[in-house]
Amino acid sequence: MTKQKNDENTVIPDANGIMEAVKRAKSKGPAPVHLWNPPFCGDIDMQIKRDGTWFYEGTPMGRPEMVKMFSSILRRDGDDYFLVTPVEKVGITVDDAPFVATDFEVTTQGPDQVITFTTHIGETTVAGPDAPIRVTFDDAGEPSPYVLVRTNLEALIDRKSFYRLVDIGETEGDWFGIRSNGAFFPIMPAADLE
Repeated sequence: MTKQKNDENTVIPDANGIMEAVKRAKSKGPAPVHLWNPPFCGDIDMQIKRDGTWFYEGTPMGRPEMVKMFSSILRRDGDDYFLVTPVEKVGITVDDAPFVATDFEVTTQGPDQVITFTTHIGETTVAGPDAPIRVTFDDAGEPSPYVLVRTNLEALIDRKSFYRLVDIGETEGDWFGIRSNGAFFPIMPAADLE
């Protein structure tokens, strides 16, 4: 892969260069990207599709280890997504959410139901006050449910998991929703269920 140049003729790192920087800086788990403030080096041709598939220069990334590595240095600032290392920051395109929650497990802790989601890259998150569930609806009324995975980074909850969530949902006041880890997350007005 060759390095690209932006309008100012500055070299933009390619995927291999970013991957090498990650290997040098990486410890176990997601990198502390919130602590890094490197200069912006431009955008690279990397995209995360709505189904969680990562593409580089129009080609799907077939190696799960590479996707996990890149996802470990992903950061969202405002509405924009970046891959961040200690020395560089490059913009990428994310169609919807960068992760997809493909399964969940329900356990109990004392009186509380606890829902732990697993993403398509094997990362887990426990829905609760620090990792809320939210649902948006498009113009046709189709739901898009999300759960927070890391700071400003959400996972789209896949359809089968969302249907399973609805099966364990409950009504609280005027709302139907999901309870996890001591928090209630409204999905829709309870009157809409009738």
